[in-house]
Amino acid sequence: MKNLVLKNGTIVNEGEVFIGSVLVSGERISRIVRRSAFPTGEDYLSCVDSLSENAEVVDVAGLHIFPGVIDSHVHFREPGDGLKGTIESESRAAVLGGVTSFMDMPNNSPSAVTRQALEDKFSKAEKTSFANYSFYLGASNANLEEIRGIARQDVCGVKVFMGSSTGNLLVDSGKALEDIFRICPVPIAVHCEDNAIIAANLKSATEKYGDQIPPEMHPVIRSREACLISSEKAIALAQKYNSRLHILHITTREEVKMLENIINPDSWDINDPHRRAMITAEACPTYLWFCSQDYKHYGNLIKCNPAIKDEEDMLALRSALKDGVLKTVGSDHAPHIFQDKLRPYTHCPSGIPLGQYIFQMMLTLAKAGVFTLEEVADRMAHGPANCFSVKDRGFIREGYYADLTVVDLQRPSPSADNPQTKCRWSPFAEEGIVFHPEEGKDEIIPSFPCSVMHTIINGSFAVKDGEFTGIRCGRRLSFNR
Repeated sequence: MKNLVLKNGTIVNEGEVFIGSVLVSGERISRIVRRSAFPTGEDYLSCVDSLSENAEVVDVAGLHIFPGVIDSHVHFREPGDGLKGTIESESRAAVLGGVTSFMDMPNNSPSAVTRQALEDKFSKAEKTSFANYSFYLGASNANLEEIRGIARQDVCGVKVFMGSSTGNLLVDSGKALEDIFRICPVPIAVHCEDNAIIAANLKSATEKYGDQIPPEMHPVIRSREACLISSEKAIALAQKYNSRLHILHITTREEVKMLENIINPDSWDINDPHRRAMITAEACPTYLWFCSQDYKHYGNLIKCNPAIKDEEDMLALRSALKDGVLKTVGSDHAPHIFQDKLRPYTHCPSGIPLGQYIFQMMLTLAKAGVFTLEEVADRMAHGPANCFSVKDRGFIREGYYADLTVVDLQRPSPSADNPQTKCRWSPFAEEGIVFHPEEGKDEIIPSFPCSVMHTIINGSFAVKDGEFTGIRCGRRLSFNR
C-alpha cells in the first residue's frame, strides 16, 4: 500500500483554515497533523518526518489544500453527442480544474430513463473516467416504475425537467409529477422553468425580430416569471408529499426569497412515515459571475437555460450562497460545438462548458472578498456531499477517501486560454475576462488569479504540478441512504 504525505499546506476544511500535513495511505486519509497541536515547530516537523518514512512526500508549503470539488451538475454528452464531449474528455477537463467527483445528467441520446441505461453509463465511466462519477436517472411521463426501483445507495438522484428539454425528458403530465414527488426514493433534482410562458415569449420575440433575435432578449424569453411559477410548483409538490427536492441553477432574487424561509429537517428518509420535506437549492457560477449586461460582450456564448438575469439577481445569489440559503455549487457544464454557438439565436443551442473553471471562478470571487475560502470549501465539497449523502467524500477527514485539490492562490492560471473540454472553447478563451467584483463595478482581468496545482483522487494524482497525469483513478460514488 503506497503512502503519500502532503506536507506543510494550508488546509481549508469544515470552517477552519490551518497549517498542517495530510498522510494518505492507499486510497484514504489516514492522518491529519495540525501544526498548532505541537508546542514547537520542531516537534511538528519531527512528527511529519516520522510519518513520511516510506512515503512520497510533496511539500505544499504556501499552497492551500481543499477537499476535492464535487460537481453535482454536469452534461458530459455521452452517449449520443461524442463530437461535443465524452465522459473521458470532459472528466479530463474537470480534474484539471480541481474537480474530483461529478454527477452527470440524463439528457443524452438516447435519454437515460431506465436503470439499464444508467448501468450502461456506469460501465462506460468505469473504463474511461478520470474522476469519481455518478449519474442521474431521467424522469419522464411514463417511467415511474424505473424511478421506484432505484437502488438508493447507488444513484445520485432523479432529474426532472419541468421546462423544455431534449428527447422525452419533459415531464408535463400533472399526474406523473405528483407520482414522482410521492414515491421517489432519492433526491429529485429539478430544472424549474414554465414551458408555456417561454413559448409565448418566444412567439412574441420572433414576431418582432424574426430570425435575428438579439442575445439580450434571452432573459426576456426565458423570463423570471417562468422560473418563479415552476419553482413554486416544485416546492408545493415537495411539501405536499414530504419529498427530497433539490432545485437546480437558481437564477432570480425572488426564488431566493422563496427559499429563505424554508426550515429543513436534520435528515430525510423515504422509509420514515413521519418524514418532512427537505428542500435545498444550487447556485451555478454562471449566475454568480455573469449578469444580463454581459450579453453585449459575449452574445450567445453565454446563452444558457435558465437565462442569466440582472445584476440585482447576481448579487442576491451571491448573498444567498454566502448565507447558506443555497447549499451547493454546480457547473452545469454543457459543451457545444463552437460554430453552433455562433448561429442566430433561435438556432443556437443553450449551454456553456464551464466544468474546468468552476473552482477557479469561485476562488476568484473569494479573492475579491465575495466569499471566504471556508465558504468555498463548504459549498463546493461539503454541501454536495451532505445534500446527496455521498459516502466518505467531501471532507478532509481521517478514514475518508483522499480526494483533495491543492491550489496556489498567488499564481495566475494559463487555463483560460487553453480549455480542455472536447469542444475546445469557453467564454474565457479570448482577450481578457469580464468580471464583476462588486456591485456596479466591471473589470477586465487577464486570467484567473489562482492555479490548480494538484488534483488527488482516491490517493492518486490525476493532476500533478499543474499537469495532467493520465491516471484513471475515479470510482463509482456510493451514498449513505
